[in-house]
Amino acid sequence: MGCSFSGLNALYDTVGGGGGDIWVNDYRFRVLRRLGDAGPAGSSVFLVKEVVAAASTDGTGGAGPGAAGLAKKKGVDPSHISADGTYALKKVFIQNDPHLEQVRQEIRVSSQFSHPNLLPLLENAIIAVKGVHDGSQNHEAYLLFPVHLDGTLQDINKSMQEKKEYFPTITILQIIRQLCAGLKHMHSFDPPYSHNGVKPDNVLITQRKDQPHLAILMDFESARPARIAIRSQAEALQLQEWASEHCSAHYRAPELWECPSHADIDERTDIWSLGCTLYAMMYGKSPFDYELDEAADESLQSVTKNAQIKWPTEAGPSYPDSLRQFVNWMLQPNPAVRPHIHDIIIHVDKLIAKYST
Repeated sequence: MGCSFSGLNALYDTVGGGGGDIWVNDYRFRVLRRLGDAGPAGSSVFLVKEVVAAASTDGTGGAGPGAAGLAKKKGVDPSHISADGTYALKKVFIQNDPHLEQVRQEIRVSSQFSHPNLLPLLENAIIAVKGVHDGSQNHEAYLLFPVHLDGTLQDINKSMQEKKEYFPTITILQIIRQLCAGLKHMHSFDPPYSHNGVKPDNVLITQRKDQPHLAILMDFESARPARIAIRSQAEALQLQEWASEHCSAHYRAPELWECPSHADIDERTDIWSLGCTLYAMMYGKSPFDYELDEAADESLQSVTKNAQIKWPTEAGPSYPDSLRQFVNWMLQPNPAVRPHIHDIIIHVDKLIAKYST
């Protein structure tokens, strides 16, 4: 069925303050409001509320496809069903055929994962639409997810920095532990998958009363099989070009900046990004997000390659040395000696036990 055109109008009207209903395959949603941008120009995220048909007195009402709502959809984890029926609907304006294949790949990859710390894709549709001006055929994708209105780790980090507030050590460890759990799920596939986009912008946080924050890793646009055998200069350059387009520079592993012509890339690229994310939780930004000394011929690539971490010296949060050592351990520039996710989990569990008392 895809996404109905009346529904598309509802989304466009919502940008201007209106509203309406939209069907995504067999499921109907009311558009409540626009939440923000989502990647390419023309792409947005909307807050929607599911509309479930009530059964009629003669038993015929609500008998159509999807009438029972997402709660009855086969394969959907009950924990992902919203109590109030609200979800996040991502509309992606697809710019060209390579982008279309990229979105299809994101859907295929996302659909394989099922874990409490990975954002699940609940429903999706890709439709063909005619260009407004020239009549050419374009595509738009509609991806439905659980909604987390507290925002991302980056949002919370920025807000706390403005107030001169900082995460306690135990909170940092609890969030990192949950990200480790999500990554372990991805890294345990055969072949393993790497996320390739671990960073504060891609971590949803839900603050819960009398419980640790819930951390959920999202955005599988760049996820793909992790293990890549590089056996030529051409393959190395191809990987570097891919990484420059899909992996954020300040969170990108050294081997994705400068890949040898003979190398075996694996899922430990995510460990590097996780280490950068841990640092960002402590100090508000990546360890490589600082003013470079051009006179000393510094570049982002060079400081990343050499793991030149600049620890803050001004007054600020006081974290234990063990947390700094944890960051250093993950930011091993040589991927062969960088720890795997199960090593990280063992260590973070020990730190949680130490700082919980």
